[in-house]
Amino acid sequence: MRALLPAPVLSAAILVGWLLLNQTLAPGHLVLAAVLAVGLPLAFARVRGPSPRLGRPLVVARLALVVLRDIVVCNVEVARQVLGPESAIRPGFFRLPLALTDDHAITALATIITMTPGTLTCDVAADRSHLLIHALDLPDEAALIADIKARYEAPLAEIFR
Repeated sequence: MRALLPAPVLSAAILVGWLLLNQTLAPGHLVLAAVLAVGLPLAFARVRGPSPRLGRPLVVARLALVVLRDIVVCNVEVARQVLGPESAIRPGFFRLPLALTDDHAITALATIITMTPGTLTCDVAADRSHLLIHALDLPDEAALIADIKARYEAPLAEIFR
């Protein structure tokens, strides 16, 4: 079975995603979704690399809730900043030192930072020692680094042990 479905979660996501995008359960779309769900992971299995080993489902759920809350709160904060006086905004770049070593964990952290309004991951150091991040408003670099490490990096370190 593993030979036919090297990434069953990815296959399920492709199948469901295709059907949701097309908004139909017509037989033709069901067959095409199944073919894509089986064929794409098989075709790209060699270039995909090893699958991440996730642990701690409760930590995953807690992190997801923190990220969702932060996205909502940061949307309001960014809207307030953009609609307020331009002189009150202090944009800037900073380097976030990484304690994470797993490439999947680093990618997850970079993605979370980018999804949170007001911050954008610009670069990952070649040696994976830090991320280069741009913040729309950077009044206290050390506080923002501590916040990102506590809210996102620490849970990701538990998840990707």
